[in-house]
Amino acid sequence: MTTLGQPNNYMTVCGIRFIYWDQLYYFQIPEGQTYQVGDLVIVKTPTGNDLGKIETFFNGDVEELKKEEEIFSIIKQAEKNEVEDLQKINQKTSDYLKFCRQLIKKHKLEMKLVDVHLSLDGHRITYAFIADGRVDFRELVKELIKKYNKAIRLQQLGVRDEVKFFGDIGPCGRLLCCQTYLQELGNVTSEFAKDQQVASRGAERLSGPCGRLKCCLAYEEKVYQDLNKKFPPLGSKFKTKEGEGIVVGYHTLRGAIDVNLGTEEEKKIIEVKI
Repeated sequence: MTTLGQPNNYMTVCGIRFIYWDQLYYFQIPEGQTYQVGDLVIVKTPTGNDLGKIETFFNGDVEELKKEEEIFSIIKQAEKNEVEDLQKINQKTSDYLKFCRQLIKKHKLEMKLVDVHLSLDGHRITYAFIADGRVDFRELVKELIKKYNKAIRLQQLGVRDEVKFFGDIGPCGRLLCCQTYLQELGNVTSEFAKDQQVASRGAERLSGPCGRLKCCLAYEEKVYQDLNKKFPPLGSKFKTKEGEGIVVGYHTLRGAIDVNLGTEEEKKIIEVKI
């Protein structure tokens, strides 16, 4: 994967995810090594070696990447026995979860523990939790370090991540998009519903099992934004064959607008193609 002829400050890096609910981390691909998306590799991390899955590649200025984080290197492709070792290590995590939950209760922390992951070399424990806001878990981390003598990392997940983790069925009758293929949830706002003229359906019909706006509202948002650009603003004056009126609505997919030729009290609304 190394690209020849690039300046020295360029290198080939890839995005690796250690746990499916965690974020992407970037690692350098040593010259002469070749990888593909989906490969399992052993990488060097600040706390030791770990096993992760390649999900993307990035060719760019190393200085720009270093502004975000230190770039470590891939060591080699993971072997079958190493993958099996990691699976065995993470099959026996119930005690780690139980002890952490006891500490959460002891310190009266408003957080819900959902999973734990141990690194391949056993030097790091990563806990995943869900909370509405920020949580001061410094004392919790201190006690975990004292107990296990390992690097401890707590990863806060969003409310939508909880449903992604446990899974559910969407109103379409299929497994949730976030559970199957949607890697990056992104932001879904109420503006999407307004642009697509579905805001009137109500929060219950527009919300997914996570209680947040459905991710599928984002699928066609770009199309609606482009189509809506050709419409005059709501409240503006618009001339029609029947006279001048005020724009009071629009139908994006039909390519038409509603124009009121009457008054506020006595409306006379006609549909005009744009």
